[in-house]
Amino acid sequence: MTKLSWSRITFFMMLVFVLALAACGGGNDDSSGDEGTDDTEESEGGDSGEASGDVYNYEDFPQTVSNDAEPTGEGVLKVGYSSDTPFEGTLNWAFYNGNPDSIMLSYFDESVFTVDEDLQYTNDGAMTFEVDEENKQVTFTLNENVTWHDGEPATINDYVASHEIIGHPDYDGVRAADEGFTLIEGYNEYQAGEADEISGIEVIDDQTAVFTYTALSPSLTAGGFWAYLFPEHYYEGVEVADMSAAPQTRENPIGIGPYMVDSITPGEAIVYTKNEDYWRGEPQLDGVEVSVISPSSIVNAVESGDIHYVEGFPTDQFPDVADMEGVEWLAQLEGSYTYIGFKLGSWDAENSQVNYTPDEMKMGDKELRRAMWHAMDNDAIGERFYNGLRWKATSLITPYHASWHNDEVEVPDYNPEEANRILDEAGYEDVDGDGLREDPDGEPLEIQFASMSGGDIAEPLANYYIQSWREIGLNVVLTNGRLIEFNTFYDMVENDDPSIDIYQGAWSVGTDVDPGGLYGPNASFNYPRYATEESNELIAQGVSEEAFDIDYRMDVYNQWQELMVEEMPVIPTLYRAYVNPVSEQVVNYSEEVAFSDEHALYNVGLSE
Repeated sequence: MTKLSWSRITFFMMLVFVLALAACGGGNDDSSGDEGTDDTEESEGGDSGEASGDVYNYEDFPQTVSNDAEPTGEGVLKVGYSSDTPFEGTLNWAFYNGNPDSIMLSYFDESVFTVDEDLQYTNDGAMTFEVDEENKQVTFTLNENVTWHDGEPATINDYVASHEIIGHPDYDGVRAADEGFTLIEGYNEYQAGEADEISGIEVIDDQTAVFTYTALSPSLTAGGFWAYLFPEHYYEGVEVADMSAAPQTRENPIGIGPYMVDSITPGEAIVYTKNEDYWRGEPQLDGVEVSVISPSSIVNAVESGDIHYVEGFPTDQFPDVADMEGVEWLAQLEGSYTYIGFKLGSWDAENSQVNYTPDEMKMGDKELRRAMWHAMDNDAIGERFYNGLRWKATSLITPYHASWHNDEVEVPDYNPEEANRILDEAGYEDVDGDGLREDPDGEPLEIQFASMSGGDIAEPLANYYIQSWREIGLNVVLTNGRLIEFNTFYDMVENDDPSIDIYQGAWSVGTDVDPGGLYGPNASFNYPRYATEESNELIAQGVSEEAFDIDYRMDVYNQWQELMVEEMPVIPTLYRAYVNPVSEQVVNYSEEVAFSDEHALYNVGLSE
């Protein structure tokens, strides 16, 4: 189902990156976030921490099902979302935060844009766009056949409304600072409450609008344009500040996709029925059911035939069930990475900016951070916990963006002796002889480490890192003495909880290579709270008009990748691929990134 690959892309498309937060959570992955986000990605964990011994390469797996039968046009596709955390239930793209909700959203409300193999927007979706570089304008045209699930025709005003909602001073979501919004002429004045409308948006007719920008950025056509409509008519009478918690968002959401929400079991499951008026054509299924299933139970659900497909199959479990009958295993590179983040400041909510104060933070000494990097054997972790389906990360621009990933950047290797030398020279010594180092002032040094629960690997992996750091004399302990549930984890990280010095997270990176949504000075997702003049300048250069020159932009991002290794506000730990089982009954399903009408969600079906 290309749709599923697309949902992973859009998940943190606006950074989306939801939270994409790719949080780490166990064997299950999903990432995000917007601005995130994986969805959020999850925390990691594994069985006893021992792999089966087999090492796999995701490139050896197919991306599309081999069943080429005609779909029957009937039946219900049953999907299992592997997670030990309920989905939050904020079911509108403007307001959702994590990957679990993005998964649920993707079945009933779709992006108006599609992408090609290079993750660039194409004009094969519900909306087309035409760029006028000379006048810094973009003309958006919505297909006149698109309708909302309540039967109301969608118009270009629904696209304008999404910008007006997200840019509104009372908006309580996380996407208002994305440059797809901030570059629109008059947007910042509107957001500040100084104007009643966004002056750079002109509605021409029911299907067409012209957006004027203060500058055109290469990021706009690679995930920068906001990709969703907002059903303004459906929220009539609801104040913007109340929309994220309104019944229209939580209980009875609507969209424009091939399936529509029939019923919701909060946090547990959503039943969708066919949208016979879907603009591309009638879907090939009567409906879809998506259920949250514990990672410990997901294999049984597949083997028993209770589900046809898994979202976020626990990677660590694959070697034990690789020969399962009745399914076909598909794999794909994830636009995600896991990382160790260091708290280096705080978030200034009043001014919507990072307050970078390393001198006041426990982890502000980059030599301490460098030593911790040298203590981690991420090559071994990839093989031991994930059988090669995750592997050592180097740069914060991942191989998912193949043309931009700098695979020559030099990073600290696994070298405990070098880690000890660095700490000795930096003044972190064992003063009292207990085997643990004090800080340079001779005071006890306890580093509180937040890591997420989820899946069999979560606890062994967290313990593996803790033990690795203890072996170089660092006293690292779990925040609150335990692993933390997904939603609580991100609440604590977002709010700069003082009980967190370092944390293990993950990010879904979205379609655009621009790292500004995660590490920019005004990015709320900049959880390390890192913002230096050099980094800020490089991030700005990467989305400038000069960056339309590919060589220029590539040089900028090479410099930024090298700076992040030098400064290490976060340590990238693992890149990832996912493998998912698909029932042999399923047809027209694919994990390919580029949009294909043949494999779009509405064409996915079941065979006899």
